[in-house]
Amino acid sequence: MGIVLLRVDERLIHGQVVIGWGHELRPDRYVLVDDELAGSQWEQDLYRLAVVDTEVDFVDVESARQKLAEWREDHRRSIVLTRDVATMRRLGEGGLLSGEKVNLGGIHHGPGRAEVLRYLHLTQQDRADLMALAEEGAQVSARDLPDAPKVALATLLED
Repeated sequence: MGIVLLRVDERLIHGQVVIGWGHELRPDRYVLVDDELAGSQWEQDLYRLAVVDTEVDFVDVESARQKLAEWREDHRRSIVLTRDVATMRRLGEGGLLSGEKVNLGGIHHGPGRAEVLRYLHLTQQDRADLMALAEEGAQVSARDLPDAPKVALATLLED
């Protein structure tokens, strides 16, 4: 089955992902793509506490880029998560996410961020990165939970 969800969510593994998306998509594995987290065993242990009977892999961006094709072909159902738009952009650079659906989940208020949806706050750089992902063929939209309406990138970027 391969990759069943590519999602940007600053909290990575949490209730919406495990309960909302997890119950809907029934993943065998969560892949957290994050350079810092890939090197922090104690943080990895904390994230593993949030899931039961599901594999959790921690991978830096460069390794993830090399493994994308393998994950697509894998029999295991994988949810691939990044904590920010910039990391998803790096993951997909050069068209590696062309044809894939990229879901924007929880990115909350912070310095330089403007509210686009109640659960989605973007910087100007986030907007540029999302446009670059789309220009390279990724299908970007926002939806916090599987039963919520999908919001297209064009709508998200309206001023």
